[in-house]
Amino acid sequence: MSYERKMLEDLKMPTRKEIEQALLKSLFNNNGVIKEFGVGEKIVEEIANDFGLNEEQRTTYLETVYKKENRVKKSYLWHRLLFRAADSLAKEKLISRPTQTVLLTNKKEWMLTEDGYNRTLEILHIPLTQKEILPIKSYEVQKMVKKICEQERPENYNPFENKKTVKITRETKFRNRAFKQAIREAYDFKCAVCGMKIYSPNTLIWEVEAAHIVPHSVNGKDDILNGLALCRLHHWAFDVGWFTLEDNFKILASSRIKDLSAGFGKLENYDFMGQLSKENLIISLPKEENIYPHPKAIKWHRENIFCC
Repeated sequence: MSYERKMLEDLKMPTRKEIEQALLKSLFNNNGVIKEFGVGEKIVEEIANDFGLNEEQRTTYLETVYKKENRVKKSYLWHRLLFRAADSLAKEKLISRPTQTVLLTNKKEWMLTEDGYNRTLEILHIPLTQKEILPIKSYEVQKMVKKICEQERPENYNPFENKKTVKITRETKFRNRAFKQAIREAYDFKCAVCGMKIYSPNTLIWEVEAAHIVPHSVNGKDDILNGLALCRLHHWAFDVGWFTLEDNFKILASSRIKDLSAGFGKLENYDFMGQLSKENLIISLPKEENIYPHPKAIKWHRENIFCC
């Protein structure tokens, strides 16, 4: 029996398969990405806590002898086990390596791939259909997010898909998820109108939604120039025409709000609909000007959805 194998058995360390599953679950719980396994990294302790590792299991060193260099290298056994499990998952193409992810996000992280995401949902007994509402990142979708955010901002922008029929393909599903992710991130997960920012108790589902300016129902593009981050109430109000935007991003409220019955459009003492009618209200916008909503999309909404 090798020195390392004996150490693993004596310390009763988790198996590689067990650690692989724990890594996939941790990736899911951290929106699809975790940092490298350096000393002091929170994720290292989190997974150790999940296994209930004692102090000795967490801090035992593994010694590697380099005879040619006449030196001994010490590394934490637990860190090494984590890296080996991650390396194994990367070889199966279930996660991307930090060397790959950094080229995409400028961050050295392990990230779920679509296959890894599917495997994790299977482990957690979560239907694949939940991928449409969960904000979990995957390497393939993140590539599309980057493409959406880095596109040129044309003057002659067309907010409609240039096709007669929209076929639901793997790529269109990716793009739909990428659109939602790109919009939420661009607006810092806040409603552009009221600033609401909140997630579910398990931190997996954000309240804010990615709203199309030109609706999907009329083949509006899954495009950051055709999107806004809105809370559910403001998303509904925007979609049905209670308010729209001017080209300078001021909120333009429907004149019909004043005709609402006294008890309508209020949350206790808060006049939800009345707030939209205040003068000079401007929506919150992304930091990067090139991904602001496009005037062509806004103009279409004013002329076709808004109830003046």
